[in-house]
Amino acid sequence: MIGTLYLVATPIGNLDDITLRAINILKSVDFIAAEDTRHSLKLLNHLKISKPLISYHRHNEEFKSELLITKLLDGQSIALITDAGTPGISDPGEEIVKLAIKNNIKVVPIPGACALINALIASGFDTSEFLFLGFLPSNKKNRIKQLEKIQKSSSTIILYEAPHKLISTLKDLSEILEDRKITLARELTKIHEEFISGTATQILKNLDTPKGEFVLIIEKCKIIENDNLNFLNNLSLEEHFNFYRKQGLEKNDIIKQIAKDRNVKKNEIYKNFV
Repeated sequence: MIGTLYLVATPIGNLDDITLRAINILKSVDFIAAEDTRHSLKLLNHLKISKPLISYHRHNEEFKSELLITKLLDGQSIALITDAGTPGISDPGEEIVKLAIKNNIKVVPIPGACALINALIASGFDTSEFLFLGFLPSNKKNRIKQLEKIQKSSSTIILYEAPHKLISTLKDLSEILEDRKITLARELTKIHEEFISGTATQILKNLDTPKGEFVLIIEKCKIIENDNLNFLNNLSLEEHFNFYRKQGLEKNDIIKQIAKDRNVKKNEIYKNFV
């Protein structure tokens, strides 16, 4: 019988933020694959759980994935945990899940804490549509591409950032976002949890030396105010399209917004621009 791979979400700060189901799974599996075994041992000791630990992190992910798959095929069950939060979200997990699916191994997510969701719901920004970009790339070319995506996005944007890179990221954002608001969430669920809101420029002026883990929630691009809809809807479709294109929006976002402006289905607009 083939074993099961459990993706177990663990606390992002406060050790009490773990579900009863997650605790029971950690108690029942044969092995626990942990991003940092020393860090995870603190949680397991807190929960009074003693299980064999296997180190599984970014630098050994390829090799250890094969090892874990072998154990799963031998009928052993494994819980994958990271240092904090949900496996696979800017943390190891994606590779082992791909291999498990390829080998017809059952993958079971055990939900729990996720920093990006908790920061989003406390930001006060639109939660109906959002784009998670993880950490911005260090490579200059790729970073510029992501910053352009942020600038043009009509969805709320979520980023993670390390303390030593936060200042440079806020400087980059201040150059492209103008008066768009940001909520900076720091040390979520921990003693020094804090939410700082304002423009990138305002946050930079009031920010002390960055410490802890950060999530940035960026207000979506304000495309057009309601009192201008009559003006837009009196334009031809081509003029309407060009109006948004001059603002830097991508084709799909433009079509979506025109459909919203005119209160018609997106497909009715799309067929005019194929």
